[in-house]
Amino acid sequence: MVTNQASVKRNGVQDYLSLRTTGAIIFAFTVYMAWFFISTDSITFIEWHGLFSGIPMKVFTLATLVSIMIHVRIGLWQVLTDYVKAPKVRALVQWVLNLIAFGYVLVGLFVLWGV
Repeated sequence: MVTNQASVKRNGVQDYLSLRTTGAIIFAFTVYMAWFFISTDSITFIEWHGLFSGIPMKVFTLATLVSIMIHVRIGLWQVLTDYVKAPKVRALVQWVLNLIAFGYVLVGLFVLWGV
């Protein structure tokens, strides 16, 4: 009997759409930041603070941070499912890496809304 490894309330279509959506958000943020660096003559603290002090930029950055976390979680699950065969080891590694990804989002949240 074959057991479904993706049976934790997810399926391939959901993972596919989540990866493409989060990838699009990450790409849009990267293009916007590249445009900011290219179009700004000299980047000082005043310009940097001005960029991240507006609510739309904070929301866009927060959406990007959450997108990165979702993208990482799905990608790690796919890679670890393929290469780490021991279920307990895979669960432990996934837990640690997901905790780190969540920690990155929390740190980003505190830095972002502290501006």
